[in-house]
Amino acid sequence: GFWRQALADAPVELELPTDRPRPVAPSFRGGRVDIDVDAATHASTAALARQHGASMFMVNHAVLALLLSRLSGSSDISVGTAVAGRGEQELDGLIGMFVNTVVLRTQIDTGASFADVLSGSREVALSAFAHTDVPFEQLVEALDPPRSTSVTPLFQVMLGMETFGRDSQSSLQLAGIEVTPITELPAVAKFDLQVNISERFDDAGEPAGMTMQWTYAQDLFDHATVTRFADRYTQLLGALIADPETIAHDVNLMDTDETAAL
Repeated sequence: GFWRQALADAPVELELPTDRPRPVAPSFRGGRVDIDVDAATHASTAALARQHGASMFMVNHAVLALLLSRLSGSSDISVGTAVAGRGEQELDGLIGMFVNTVVLRTQIDTGASFADVLSGSREVALSAFAHTDVPFEQLVEALDPPRSTSVTPLFQVMLGMETFGRDSQSSLQLAGIEVTPITELPAVAKFDLQVNISERFDDAGEPAGMTMQWTYAQDLFDHATVTRFADRYTQLLGALIADPETIAHDVNLMDTDETAAL
């Protein structure tokens, strides 16, 4: 019942400015753009989150929703995210993948301040995370959105966030076993865009920066286009954390060269 109400009449497709028309069937060929956010911006983002009783995920979700709204011209933005799926204590001792997917649907008010957008993002996330027990496949079946081989149902942009503390980056030691992490995987486009954000911390536990990986469908986007998306994200993030009361839709997303060209 919660999800029927939360996703009622949601847009079937988020129409981003693509370089090519959407194919009938996706190839799943992906590309990747990596962007590094400096330690100062990371620290300011964390401070803003604390001031507003929000998490770092909520702040980044609010910025991403704003960017997608600006890029698409839509005020109704749905973003998918993964949850651990371990809400019950009885699952603590089990090894396995319990991850589920939830949809965060945000209504963007073009006259709202970023503080207000963040407050909305916080409420959307808290409500969604309180209703994560419904498997995504069952949710799609129950809601029965228009289905197409070219568009993933309910959302086309995914957001993920990981926090690596001081201990999580150390090597894994197991008796009699040598463990080597695999960090470079081939880019596969499960969605139009997938944004993964990783936090880093120094030895004192202070923010040391964030790494953003933008995986994109090569069927739709060129590398240069997604690079501009990522640059606009960091530009928007910097402007909004500097002045949370600013009207979010008024932030200039063009750099100096683009403004001069116009």
